[in-house]
This record gives sequence, structure tokens and C-alpha cells, in this order.
Amino acid sequence: VHLMESGGGLVQSEGSLRLSCAASGFPFSNRDMSWYREAPGKEREREWIASINQFDDRTDYKKSVSGRFTISRDNALNTMYLQMSRLKPEDTGRYYCNDEHMSLNWGQGTQVVVSS
Repeated sequence: VHLMESGGGLVQSEGSLRLSCAASGFPFSNRDMSWYREAPGKEREREWIASINQFDDRTDYKKSVSGRFTISRDNALNTMYLQMSRLKPEDTGRYYCNDEHMSLNWGQGTQVVVSS
């Protein structure tokens, strides 16, 4: 099992980023998948950000990102995305992907820094 996140960077407040999660080694299309965030100073505390259903692509979001972030997936490419818009400094953190139970091996994550 391998998860590789990419697309992070430094962006100004109100900017946008698109994160990608490339998955391999398991049946990606059969898993509900999620994005998680590790905020500065809260290492190993990975808060749930968004999820996408395996069956009908139904999505769910943490209240603080709803309306600004969009989760999506491409099962043909075994890839999940997180489109982040109107970014705020409090969105800063290291972003990870995993299934909804956090049962897969964690990747390295991708760092997002939003400056005010």
C-alpha cells in the first residue's frame, strides 16, 4: 500500500491550491477516502477534513472548509484530489490522505502554508 500526496506550497490568504493523492497497492475504487490535516504544533493529531464515498462520490466536509474545499476522485487514475480555494492562515498544515478509517499506511503528506 502506498499513498503519495503532492501539490502543497506557500500561498497567500484567499489563494488556491490543488492537492493530489496517488494511491497504489489496494483497490482504490472500493474505499471511501478522506483528507486529513496535521496543524502546526499538533504533530500526530490528524484532523479529518473531507471524505468522498466509494459508491456515488458523495462528499462530506469539516464545517470550517465547507464551501471552500472540494474533494474529488478519479478511480481510473487511482487518484484523489482536494481543490482548496479562498485559503485562510488557519488552513496551514500538513495534509494527508487515507481511507475513512485511517487504516492504510500513511504517506509523507504535503505541506500547505497560507500567509496572511
